[in-house]
Amino acid sequence: MDFKRLAGVLPLLFAASVWAVEPFVIKDIRVEGIQRTEAGTVFSYLPVKVGDTLDDERATASLHALFMTGFFKDVELKADQGVLVVVVKERPTVDSVEINGVKDFPKDQLAENLKMVGLGQGRILDKSVLDKAVQELKRQYIARGKYAVEVKATVKELERNRVEVSLDVTEGEASKIRRINIVGNRNVAEDELLDMMKLSTPGLFSWFTKNDQYSKQKLSADIESIRTFYMNSGYMDFAVESTQVSISPDKNDIFITLNIAEGEKYTFSKISVAGSQTVVTHDEVRKLIAIQPGDVFSREVLTESNRKISERLGEDGYAFANVNPIPEVDKEKHQVAFTFVVDPLQRTYVRHINISGNEKTRDEVIRRELRQMEGGWFASSKIKKSKQRIDRLDFFEEVNLETVPVQGTNDQMDVNFSVREKSTGNFQIGAGYGSDGFTFSGSVTQANLFGTGNYLSTQINTSSVNQVYSISYTNPYYTDDGISRGFDLYKRRTNTTSTYTSEYYSNTLGAGVRYGVPTNDDEAFQYGISAEKTELTLTDSSPQRYIDYINTFGDTTSNLLGTIGWTRDTRDSAIYTTEGSTQRAFIEASTPVSAQRFYKLSYAQQWFHALSPNLTLRLNGELGYADGYSGMQLPFFKNLYAGGNSSVRGYDYGSLGPRDSSGNSLGGNRRVVGNAEVLFPFPGMEKEKSVRWSAFLDGGAIYGDGGQVPGSMGMRYSMGLGVIWFSPAGPIQISWSKALNDQPQDKLRNFDFSIGTTF
Repeated sequence: MDFKRLAGVLPLLFAASVWAVEPFVIKDIRVEGIQRTEAGTVFSYLPVKVGDTLDDERATASLHALFMTGFFKDVELKADQGVLVVVVKERPTVDSVEINGVKDFPKDQLAENLKMVGLGQGRILDKSVLDKAVQELKRQYIARGKYAVEVKATVKELERNRVEVSLDVTEGEASKIRRINIVGNRNVAEDELLDMMKLSTPGLFSWFTKNDQYSKQKLSADIESIRTFYMNSGYMDFAVESTQVSISPDKNDIFITLNIAEGEKYTFSKISVAGSQTVVTHDEVRKLIAIQPGDVFSREVLTESNRKISERLGEDGYAFANVNPIPEVDKEKHQVAFTFVVDPLQRTYVRHINISGNEKTRDEVIRRELRQMEGGWFASSKIKKSKQRIDRLDFFEEVNLETVPVQGTNDQMDVNFSVREKSTGNFQIGAGYGSDGFTFSGSVTQANLFGTGNYLSTQINTSSVNQVYSISYTNPYYTDDGISRGFDLYKRRTNTTSTYTSEYYSNTLGAGVRYGVPTNDDEAFQYGISAEKTELTLTDSSPQRYIDYINTFGDTTSNLLGTIGWTRDTRDSAIYTTEGSTQRAFIEASTPVSAQRFYKLSYAQQWFHALSPNLTLRLNGELGYADGYSGMQLPFFKNLYAGGNSSVRGYDYGSLGPRDSSGNSLGGNRRVVGNAEVLFPFPGMEKEKSVRWSAFLDGGAIYGDGGQVPGSMGMRYSMGLGVIWFSPAGPIQISWSKALNDQPQDKLRNFDFSIGTTF
């Protein structure tokens, strides 16, 4: 049979030999050249079958179909006495992929990324796949700021049409931001603007923050931070005219230039209110607007006023209220007037409250904190309080709230809470260094037992001074209306012979039950009763007052104790507190059937205030008083103590107050402690909330009878610095303290360290 070559571009397109032939009826189809591919696979892709007439059009379609499979790098069609012969040359199969020179990434991670672009063991190799693999590797490094990365691909042919692919990576150094220029700022210093940016030139802590490595996303966020600053400072015409990012020829240095136009500073000229007065009057709305004529224009104040009006309308169920501040700009005088147009629209009720993201925590644990009910009128304060209460559970890293209108209605809304759970189990160890050397402690807690919201704590401390074995269990919703119940079982052994407190041994075994009764969303009362037995042993160095006590009451005492407490918590968040306060008042007293008759009173308050977006002030005050009644004295092992990391840093634990003739602390019956602390960003890491400095000033004292060392009582003060780091291994706290008015007999403790991890 005579054949002629098919003219045209087809051979160039498919890199195959194609022969034009007189049309013929296909009697059979034979495939030659396959090694891995099944003949049936070839048949399934061919658009012709036995009995069809093969012509040039169908031959072209057959070649196209086989090439599109990606299995073959050459395809040829032949005719042999009515038999269609398909001759193929398969693409090679990847036998292995080696990645060399990689340090910044785990090789397994890169191998998985390469599989996603088609390069992996057992895959068919072609040039486009190899190019994609090289580009993917480069993309991974460029995302880390290593623009100078080089990737060289080598393909080694093996037997049976297999290949070995090697990707040799030269990582190079990460490109650094060498300069950030801001052009066009006339009224604000460049350094002030640079401080607002997360991106920066290399600094002392750049190895940790990576802020000296360029990121398009970070730059966009920085530009928005600068824009927000100007818009809140009166420059309502502010604009970023252009942004240039350039890299040096060696790809090691990056230069960023921002061209801005500040415009003129504007002031508010007039504020008025318009719209319906059926829900709230114009006068009431005007009181919610924190703007007065003559004030510098601020988008933040404008937005906050708008929010307050919307929330006020939301209190009465008008969730879709439309509050629209309409501006009237005077370009010549650089003034702007606003008219707040208020339209309450339709009153709204909540259809469904949906909760998502709680894989471990049960729905009921979250729902019992809700104050907005399904089917009730929408109330913004109740929804806000619901989010706050869920937040205070401290079971979640994030609590997000979304209100969604119900489609097809104008008076219904769904409320969606999405949470991101965190590990609520905690193992914590602590260490400190003072005048008596190193000390250690530890505890294990689970604050959300099996997702029920119940609390279980086990403390084990085997130090030479205090041996504590305790178990505490609390069900915060023992009843449906929020009454809690808890149980405590504890065993304490105290050996003060190696401390700076007066010497004695005690062995206490106790158990108790307690209840909490909420009076509103922020307040609750606590009631409890416990029984404990204490065995006392003295040493030759024990003070006379301890000897007198045992001679009077014996070395073994049993007490039935009652407790009453009150707490109030108005913190905005338990995750990251910036505003609000906590208060706690507590009374512990032995009952008349006890061996001793005594009582202890305490009051503590913490107050939080945001000084700025980055600075938080925490003030803490504590008062304590204890005494005996019915003619009995306060047991010495129930004395109050102060000093140490939880009260007055810079002084040893329990070392403040009256001392015996040996200079050891006796404790006392009156306690006062005060702390002032400012949390602020770590120098060089201003944008990282996971690491913060704290500067603190502590003061406190213990007062009581029996002191034999002059000057041991009285207020003691200290100051110092601390570091709080929420590390991947858990929270780490380090503090260094300096006593300000220590006396010769005082025992100092300059350094404290603790680390915790979650599970």
